Amino acid sequence: MKQVLIIGGGARESALALKFKQSPQVDHVYVAPGNPAMTLLGVDPINIDDNDFTKLIDFAETHQIDLTFVGPEVPLAAGIVDAFQAADQPIFGVTKKVAQLEASKTFAKDFMARHQLPTAGSKTVHNAIDAHAEAATMGLPLVLKKDGLAAGKGVAIAQDAETLDETIEKMYADSPDATVLLEQYLAGEEASVMALFNGEKRVILPLSQDHKRRFANDRGPNTGGMGAISPLPQFNDDQVAAAHQLVDATLKGMQADGLDGQGVMYIGLIFTPDGPKILEYNMRFGDPETQVLLPQITNDFYQLISDLLANRQPSLTLSDKAYACFVAVNPAYPSSALKTVPVIVPTDWPEGTWLPAGVAKSDHGWESHAGRIFSVVAGAESLPDAVKAAKTAMEKIQGVLDYRTDIGFHTL
Repeated sequence: MKQVLIIGGGARESALALKFKQSPQVDHVYVAPGNPAMTLLGVDPINIDDNDFTKLIDFAETHQIDLTFVGPEVPLAAGIVDAFQAADQPIFGVTKKVAQLEASKTFAKDFMARHQLPTAGSKTVHNAIDAHAEAATMGLPLVLKKDGLAAGKGVAIAQDAETLDETIEKMYADSPDATVLLEQYLAGEEASVMALFNGEKRVILPLSQDHKRRFANDRGPNTGGMGAISPLPQFNDDQVAAAHQLVDATLKGMQADGLDGQGVMYIGLIFTPDGPKILEYNMRFGDPETQVLLPQITNDFYQLISDLLANRQPSLTLSDKAYACFVAVNPAYPSSALKTVPVIVPTDWPEGTWLPAGVAKSDHGWESHAGRIFSVVAGAESLPDAVKAAKTAMEKIQGVLDYRTDIGFHTL
């Protein structure tokens, strides 16, 4: 029987741990660092930071881990895969070199330009004066992105001149020589397409849709994700095929540039009147999209990943159900001023319907001082039924927490 180690600690990693646990080949799943409530899922959190590569490799060696799977972007960008490979430990994820497609907005834009991949026009600036000058020539609305990892919160949209000036000054307040991407605003509906790959071998998962804004009707600041749905019935077969073509074109470009290896690719798309265009690359599973994608996979997930690692083309079988995910958050999220709040933990719920993220145990019971605290997931024969079931379940355990009530509104 196989031993699996998941790197990360959020609801995405809870979903991954359960998916591997369902494999008839897997005996034990560990999550580093995980969170204490994961023990309720039948997996073992281990108290090792996800950026402590030395301790993680030592754990993998001493516990004879057969596969390590990396969830979050920070350890990928820091080179965890390179470190594990140097220690001859099997791991699934992109190398530090490939992770630049997510870690650097300008690297990704240069890659897209080089391989003629459709995306918004952009300019790169390195100081506030140039930012104001270039923005004046590009017009409004304008999208601004600070280079580097931002946990899903690094995008600002300026609809008017006052917001534009304030955003530029804020971005350069603490780092006057920061690299900032100014990007044309694209109108359309967004979707995420994710693929598991090795070289040009890949399996592409159904389209999903994240809800980034904090409040209903897409109001408020960007967050790490307030909920997700999948699949997306509003997009026709031709649109889905076009999204798949962008995955394959990206993989072909990566091979041409020597960006070799395996892992997860996540393309953030926007479907414009001129076809889908690439908003961004993430080189790992999205959160909360993972929570609605993994339940659709009906074949052995451990075998699927093992096949890719062995450079074999894996099979993929999918359920015909739709899934919705609602994320419970601290009422003050995404502010950094987060107070500790009590958390209601459900009992006797079906496996995979409650996925803990920032949940801890104290003398007072389950509680959290995190931003995103847990995900509630439901599947049904139709997307409206899945959304209704997930929302009803969330209402039962919301307590003092908050959540976005309109998940799926673009489609429904």
